[in-house]
Formats: sequence, structure tokens, C-alpha cells
Amino acid sequence: MVMMKQHLFILSFLLLSFLHCPQTLAQAPALAPALAPAPPGPTNVTKILEKAGQFTLFIRLLKATAVANQLLGQLNNTNNGMTIFAPTDNAFSSLKSGTLNSLSDEQKVELVQFHIIPTYLSSTQFQTISNPLRTQAGDSADGKFPLNVTTSGNSVNITTGLTNTSVSGTIYTDGQLAVYQVDKVLQPLQIFDPRPPAPAPAPAKSKKKAAVADSPDDTPADNSKAVSTLTMQNVVFWGVSAIVLALSL
Repeated sequence: MVMMKQHLFILSFLLLSFLHCPQTLAQAPALAPALAPAPPGPTNVTKILEKAGQFTLFIRLLKATAVANQLLGQLNNTNNGMTIFAPTDNAFSSLKSGTLNSLSDEQKVELVQFHIIPTYLSSTQFQTISNPLRTQAGDSADGKFPLNVTTSGNSVNITTGLTNTSVSGTIYTDGQLAVYQVDKVLQPLQIFDPRPPAPAPAPAKSKKKAAVADSPDDTPADNSKAVSTLTMQNVVFWGVSAIVLALSL
């Protein structure tokens, strides 16, 4: 019993000493501040399409024509916006067999560029745009690379003169780049229905040649007049000669 009391006394003394002595234990270090998120990488259209899936053939065309590198530079080195209509793999599969292989390298570039508008267009801006839209393929005149976009309610319709389709979904948008899904390949007239060149105008006739052509009978008329004059002179000559001869007899 005495031993227990001694132990309790010692414990009480130690507890009081701990409560009253200066704090000697080191405080736990403060938590390190959270790391700031890493800056986003460069906008990469092919990676966006790869993540979305079902755009393998369009990605292949982007890379084969080097348009993918052009887009990478344009989106990350300028403030210019861009809108892309991306055809799905099923859209390419619906083309006539051998269509892509029949195109020249230049036509493949133009085909890819025809799906790219060098302006950022949100889904609401389609309602107020002016047609035809100018694509990166160039001339939007009739028979060249015209692209017309109209809206009907929430539907965005696209026509090229050969292709009629609509936007079936939004793949990506960040205020600078917008990528929309389309279920048909947009076929421009310049590539798939080229018009024959206009015939060259006929050369204009020179005034000198025209003047000659307008009076083709002048020479025969002049010749007949000359013959008549010579005949009359001969008649007069022989008549006078006959008179002189008669008087001399």
C-alpha cells in the first residue's frame, strides 16, 4: 500500500512538472503549400481527336498532308481562332472505294483544309454567320470551295454543293479552337466536280482586214470600167481614121 502511494506521488509530480515546464517538443512542420497546376501544353488537334476516338482516318490525313503541324503552329503561336469539322471514320468509309487514293497530294491538302475555318465559331455563332464561309482551302466562289452553314433550331446544317450533312456533336471548344463532329466528308466542287475552263474569247478582227473584207468586189468593178474606157477610145480612134482616109480620097 505504501509503495502504491509512492508511485502515485511520483506520477503526480512528473505530470505537474510536464504541465508547467516550457514546451520543448518541436512543433510539427507546417504543410507545404499545394503545387500550382502545371501550365497546359500546346493545343494539339490530333491528340484531341485521338482522345475522342473514331477519327483515325482524318488524323492520318492531317499528318500525311502536314496540316497537323501547320495547325499546331497556328494555334500556339498566334491569337487566331479556328473551327474544324472533323469527319468520322464511318464518314470516310461511305466514300466511293478508292476515292482518296485517286487524289493528288495537292488535292488531299485542299480536302483537309476545306474542313478548317480560320475563325473560331461557337455553336451560337452559326446562327449569324454570312455565307459562303471561307475555308483554309481558299476561294469560296461558286464552283471552287464554297461552304454554306445554316441553322434550324438546334441543328447546324452544312452544304458544299455536293455534300449535305449536319454537325452531330461538339468534340472540343476552349474559346480559341472549336472541333465539331460531322458524319460525312465535306466534298468541295473544285476537287470532286471541277468545271471546264471557260473558252477563250475569239480574237478581234483588225480594222484594216475588216475594210478589205467589206469590199471584195471593188477590183472587178474597177477592171470592167477600165475595159469600157479602152473600148470607147478604140472606137473613136478608128472612126477618126476612117474619116481622114475618106477625105483624102
